[in-house]
Amino acid sequence: MPMKKLHDADIREPLFEFLEEEYGKVRIIEEKTMGKSRADVVMVTEQALYGIEIKSDADTYARLGSQVKDYDKYYDFNYAVVGTSHAQHIREHLPEYWGVITVEEVEGALDFYILRRPQQNPKHKIERKLEILWRPELAMLQEWNRMPKYKEKGKAFVIKKLVEQVPGKIDLQRLNAQISEILFERDYTLVAETLKEYRKGELQKKLEQEDDPTKRLEIMTQQAELGRRISQNGLRKKRRRRRRI
Repeated sequence: MPMKKLHDADIREPLFEFLEEEYGKVRIIEEKTMGKSRADVVMVTEQALYGIEIKSDADTYARLGSQVKDYDKYYDFNYAVVGTSHAQHIREHLPEYWGVITVEEVEGALDFYILRRPQQNPKHKIERKLEILWRPELAMLQEWNRMPKYKEKGKAFVIKKLVEQVPGKIDLQRLNAQISEILFERDYTLVAETLKEYRKGELQKKLEQEDDPTKRLEIMTQQAELGRRISQNGLRKKRRRRRRI
């Protein structure tokens, strides 16, 4: 009897359970943009980020080369999770430091096997990993590592300043643990509010430093518009909660 062909949707949830059993405390983030590609799964552990590419029996290797390059930029370790149709040949298409997990259906359940454990990704860059964080989350790293706030500066500037501190003033292992801690606590339902509140604080700082009346009026107008959006968003959430009740 031929083996059942597994699709991406068949693999995901059982895979997440397997990873939790294998690694303990993890957080799973799905469909994360990375460069020109999209990571199927990002697994957050207490010390590292794992990029995970799923190649089901229905998938091909057509885009794998470019995907590998993007995974290698962002994650400490990388895995390919493959159906049985790819199990014999997947290692020919991957760097030797990538891990491989095979999956097949056995007696009605999916069976996962670590064919090869991943090694530390030699092409990983800490600045790319920091790009995964939102600007308010970078501010948390600045505070934890006793850096200036740079409130008027954007992500690229702050990331550059953080990288300059590694490994001298900031231990890389500690920074990796801090990044994981932030991602464990990230609340995707509050992304808009988090970014708007941070932006609101930036505008107030600019207002306090600006003497030109015309520019002060422009900043105050931006503050009012931002406050209106935050209020409207909160009102919509309250209405949604009432409908559920």
